[in-house]
Amino acid sequence: MPSPYRAIFAAPGSRGFSAAGLIGRLPLSMVGIGILTMISELTGRYSLAGALTATLALSAAGIGPQVSRLVDQYGQRRVLRPASLLAVLAISGLLLCAANHAPDWTLFVFAALAGCVPSVGAMIRARWTAIYRDSPRELHTAYSLESVLDEVCFIFGPILAIGLSTTWFPEAGPLVAGVCLLVGVWWLTAQRATEPAPHPRGEDSDRTSALRSPGLQVLVATFVATGAIFGSIDVVTLAFAEEQGHKAWASFILAIWAVGSCLAGIVFGLLHLKGKAERRWVLGICAMAVSMIPLLLAGNLPFLAVALFVSGLAIAPTMITTMALIEAHVPRAKLTEGMTWTGTGLAVGVALGSSVAGWVIDAAGARTGYVVSISAGAAAAAVAFAGYRRLTRPAQGEEPSNDGDDGDSRQQRDTDRRVA
Repeated sequence: MPSPYRAIFAAPGSRGFSAAGLIGRLPLSMVGIGILTMISELTGRYSLAGALTATLALSAAGIGPQVSRLVDQYGQRRVLRPASLLAVLAISGLLLCAANHAPDWTLFVFAALAGCVPSVGAMIRARWTAIYRDSPRELHTAYSLESVLDEVCFIFGPILAIGLSTTWFPEAGPLVAGVCLLVGVWWLTAQRATEPAPHPRGEDSDRTSALRSPGLQVLVATFVATGAIFGSIDVVTLAFAEEQGHKAWASFILAIWAVGSCLAGIVFGLLHLKGKAERRWVLGICAMAVSMIPLLLAGNLPFLAVALFVSGLAIAPTMITTMALIEAHVPRAKLTEGMTWTGTGLAVGVALGSSVAGWVIDAAGARTGYVVSISAGAAAAAVAFAGYRRLTRPAQGEEPSNDGDDGDSRQQRDTDRRVA
């Protein structure tokens, strides 16, 4: 591992919570696709499977930020353990109902309850932030590592879930995902030394949502469009591979897309970039938008694989910069909630993008579906440009911990304060 990544693990307890977070976040990429595979295997009803997956995604989008808000207020251990237990019980109920051919409405009830799965990735980033808040270079590297681990989970999670449900028994994918969630969360919350201090809210002003931040509003709105990119590409790539007569290749092509993001994230974490983080973020959004155009020109699967690999190079750096901007625009007492809101925006966008892409594919063919991806990219760039001024304003209510300038100037100010 390159030295900047080795250096961040010098902090006591960092290896432990990072390993626990890797296990605990794996279910986020396994539960949805696992339920989809399970229902299709048990009933052959893809419409029901898709509706249940959408219900889970929308429920997680609504409940997730509230769980993180409680974490900010009461601490990770007190909130994550009961939330994870409820999520695992709901997943278990869904599996039992599906296996015993219970009425469809029972499946939707349990799918909605399973939406309380906590955002483990946000919890890990909050721990890194608590450790390296005053060390911008190390925090940048830590955020880069987390984005790479997210991509690793989304490469191997769906493959694992599909493989378990198709080769073992239909319920195996979601079942293993639930076990990973319990193991990861219990291991993480047992590590009290690195847990960020809770911020009890006694005043009415403290009870407001982190989404009141104008900068966070811009980031979340942009991530809705970004999620539509991700959701549409997943569906269209599957359909395009099927049209080409090689449907099984779709998972490998999407994995190549994620590998491009992984590699870019690793390299980005090694860099020490100067200049405004807001400008880098807008540039990253624009790069993602422009990288959608070659997809419409893909006439075969090898060309598509190359185009998606290049497109993936813009993803992780943009995500990493987003986390830095959240840390700058959200008060410290609401940081975990703020990080979860971007995930909510992505989840809503994925649901919208996959749905619209499905309609376009049915009407005009698979390759035309990439028009949805291009349109979503253009929308993301438009929102980013329109909200740029909001991002350049500091967070209200407390001094921001990252004002978007380069790390050298921040470190110099930190040194000046220590000398003073």
